[in-house]
Amino acid sequence: MDRICQWTWDRYGTKYSWAICTTAFLFVLPVYLLVSVVLVALEGRTLNVTVVAVTVVGVFLQAYSLLPAGLGGLRLAEKWAAGHKVDRAKALQDTYIYARGAPTRGVAGGAVVCGAQLVLVGVIAGASGSRLLQYGILGAFLGASLVLTAVHSLVESLMRPARLALGGHTGIGDALPRSRPTFAAWSNLSVIAVALSFAIGGAMVAAAFEGANKAPGLWVLIGCGLTLAFAVPITVGTAFSPSLRPLRDLATGTERVAAGDYSQRVPVVQDDDLGALAASFNRMQAGLAERQRLQVAFGAYVDPVLAARLLEQGDDVFTGERREVSVMFVDVRDFTPFAEANTAEDTVARLNALFEIVVPAVVDAGGHVNKFLGDGALAVFGAPNDHTDHADAAVNAAVLIHRLVAERFRGALRIGIGINTGVVIAGTIGGGGHLEFTLIGDTTNVAARVEQLTKTTGDAILLTARTVEALGVRPAGLIERGSHVLKGKSAPVQVFGLDPPMT
Repeated sequence: MDRICQWTWDRYGTKYSWAICTTAFLFVLPVYLLVSVVLVALEGRTLNVTVVAVTVVGVFLQAYSLLPAGLGGLRLAEKWAAGHKVDRAKALQDTYIYARGAPTRGVAGGAVVCGAQLVLVGVIAGASGSRLLQYGILGAFLGASLVLTAVHSLVESLMRPARLALGGHTGIGDALPRSRPTFAAWSNLSVIAVALSFAIGGAMVAAAFEGANKAPGLWVLIGCGLTLAFAVPITVGTAFSPSLRPLRDLATGTERVAAGDYSQRVPVVQDDDLGALAASFNRMQAGLAERQRLQVAFGAYVDPVLAARLLEQGDDVFTGERREVSVMFVDVRDFTPFAEANTAEDTVARLNALFEIVVPAVVDAGGHVNKFLGDGALAVFGAPNDHTDHADAAVNAAVLIHRLVAERFRGALRIGIGINTGVVIAGTIGGGGHLEFTLIGDTTNVAARVEQLTKTTGDAILLTARTVEALGVRPAGLIERGSHVLKGKSAPVQVFGLDPPMT
């Protein structure tokens, strides 16, 4: 059914309402002809041209009464398909307004047309007055129940191609579907209508066959014939099958989102809770996509370790805790003369090239780049995440940075690295809506002073005695540089230079 409707829209979009009216006419005509045949048989007559003409006119009137263009449902959509400038949101809204009124018009039209048809056929067949009244009642119930079997799902299926073309994968239709009446309510009503329609139809067909009461087995054959000829096409083809497409769309969308693809929206083409569910799914998908964009942007300005913990545990995870860590300062030697002799663009490019080495080396070793300080950087190992071998990790990262900088810049840029180990307070500080994860304590200050001391000792890497004591494995090339008085420290600090191999 969906393929037929889509093909019809693609080929006859500008006259789509007439195309579906013709389709509905051809689909319903055999059912009403069967009813007329049965009625004249009950009156002991045979089918004639007049009866057929009355039936055809009745079916046409019922199909025309539901014509969407005549009631404005598809008028704007057809103009849009013809290339006219049309408000797509208004055209889409008209399809929903039409669909909401279609069941009432369909049931009323079916009851009136089918009731009048059976009365006229009864008159032609020579039925008595009392039987004509019964035929009118029978036709009203039969016509209303036949329409109820598929009016909601059929109309929604017919509107689907136009809504897809108008709304596409945009969000203009997400607010239009409503969840009342529900898909479940329509399904239950369709089941009841199917039972009523085929109970009445089966009784009429059985009564029309002479000798049916003498051969009960004939009832089974009649039932099987009605099932294959009418029940399956009507109930499966028009009542229930169209409702499976939105469910398949949602299943496909769920699989796509689970794979991390938020690029395609689920088409919103149902005016019931399935449509409301599709719209809700699109809003959820948009929220997930926005969260992913924020996470990517967040990760560009915040260390991935911090970002991951904040997303998982909330913003109260860094309230302040005492930790033993290893702190590393990296600074560029003679950077001020370079900045004075070069443009701002060249200066920033040189720093970015350095930090492209520093950041991955620190992160790969399990550390965290806490902040950039002009031409330097502060990294910590052991916070915010635990790291049992934080001293070894800091030294390994320093050795790698030293080697990669020498290979990358070939002496055009030199750095100094100072590492110290001790206890700090790790947590967030700030106010006014702006917070920063930082380290507070003498351990950080000593690391900064040790880095400055590299200019005096001539070492690329300097470690304090506390760091050397915390190492699990002493690196090759470790040289004691004695004790030095550092600014702000009353007692001298023993330091060790590290001259690592360059391979």
